[in-house]
Amino acid sequence: MSVVLRPARSTDAGSTGGILHHFAREHDWMPELHSLAQTIAFCGTMIDRGWVEVAEVDGQVEGFIARNGPEILSLYLSPCTRGQGIGRQLLGRAKTQCARLELRAFEANAGAQRFYLREGFAETKRSTGSDNDEKLPDITYVWRKESDGDDPRPDTD
Repeated sequence: MSVVLRPARSTDAGSTGGILHHFAREHDWMPELHSLAQTIAFCGTMIDRGWVEVAEVDGQVEGFIARNGPEILSLYLSPCTRGQGIGRQLLGRAKTQCARLELRAFEANAGAQRFYLREGFAETKRSTGSDNDEKLPDITYVWRKESDGDDPRPDTD
């Protein structure tokens, strides 16, 4: 399997939106707040802002990461490519571009939690979900390059 990582193009909004929308539909705990068309438009906006990098397998977009500076907004893969190292590749590219990365994962998403912990992220904070659209409890994770020498510490607020 040959994976190509590249900046997203406007024509990738349909593929990335489809991956994101499918994720919401495949998990019972995830509320489906937006239509497929709305999700595609959202992905198009992130692409227009230059935040999205995609992973292509055999010419098809199979995953993407959206990042605004050090904040990872989205990292999603199509179901058929999960567990094949593509998420690690997308995240690895982000790690080469930033000394620190931060993201939120839903508490109900045990797979994401395992992935980020395995990739060197540390939990720094939990929330009730009152500040996200889904109203689901989430966990903030932070990763820092080892040479930074500054370990993420849990917030004490």
